[in-house]
Amino acid sequence: MTPEQVDLISRTTSIVVAAIERSLIQRDSIAPFIKEVFDALSNVTSEPQMAAPAAALVPAVHPKKSVHDDFIICLEDGLKFKSLKRHLRTTFKLTPDEYRARWSLGADYPMVAPAYSARRSELAKTHGLGRKTVGAAR
Repeated sequence: MTPEQVDLISRTTSIVVAAIERSLIQRDSIAPFIKEVFDALSNVTSEPQMAAPAAALVPAVHPKKSVHDDFIICLEDGLKFKSLKRHLRTTFKLTPDEYRARWSLGADYPMVAPAYSARRSELAKTHGLGRKTVGAAR
């Protein structure tokens, strides 16, 4: 017996025993009930049928129209964001690279709105981030 068959029999047994303990079935209907439970579990646990080929993905907006100065439109759902990375990870479980591959986008496709990126860059420069200090000890 395969491990799947053993598991199926074990699950069937558990369900039938629970039904008998709770007096949900009569003695004369135990055999048909066992077959019914086994068949139902077999259908649930059997390998899924091959689905029809998935339709080609259709983006919410055209990729060329998805990047604006103040926001980027997600091709998956059409929502606007300053930064797509977190949205893609939490909602679709996609990394930026997977997202780009899924929609056939170039490696240079931004994940952050250009104006937001420029603002953050300017803020970092005004705070002196990224500069090496003179005479810094290592």
